[in-house]
Amino acid sequence: MAIHLQEEMNHLKRLVLTQSSLVEGSVLKSVQALERGDTALATEVIQVDQLVNRREVELEEECLKILALHQPVATDLRFIISVIKINSDLERIADVAVNISKRTLALDAVNSSEPPFDYPLMVSRVVAMFKKGLDSLVTLDAIAAREVISEDDQIDDMHRQTYIHVKNQIRTSPHCLEGMLLWLAVSRHLERIADLAAHIAEDVVYMIDGTIVRHNSNS
Repeated sequence: MAIHLQEEMNHLKRLVLTQSSLVEGSVLKSVQALERGDTALATEVIQVDQLVNRREVELEEECLKILALHQPVATDLRFIISVIKINSDLERIADVAVNISKRTLALDAVNSSEPPFDYPLMVSRVVAMFKKGLDSLVTLDAIAAREVISEDDQIDDMHRQTYIHVKNQIRTSPHCLEGMLLWLAVSRHLERIADLAAHIAEDVVYMIDGTIVRHNSNS
């Protein structure tokens, strides 16, 4: 029984890593598509989301099967619980990547002006957070996971500044309203990816240490 459990746990790890890689690819393509105005790449991200959704269901079913057949305890149980939560967050991140891609298509249609915030900087920080969160999952690195959690505040601040700038821009240039609102939505989507990356990192900490750090300002 223990051998079978270990084999299924290893299979589960491979599934979550495959899903992580797929979602990471969607995020990277979505931000690249927006930066380049590449509507074909944006459309590709939207189409891939169906595959992410199918794999999310398969991964959840695998977790439930292991729980039912083997009734794991201690570290194995924490791992499965964490995978279920991480699986859900990955699917949500893929949805956000789709939303960013839809904004690319909308911005192309309105021939929008430049973004009202430092888009490359915000993207680089969000992508770095997400990658570090996934790396902490692969390497089971609680220290790196905690760093991801602490970095989320920086992205929140960037989005707040974007909101203020957009509000002022709309007041002075009402004709830019549609484009500014689309860019504000992009900023919000990037902030959401950072939030979900932090959630993944929190689950990694729980997986490793058994410590629940969500809502803990000291984490």
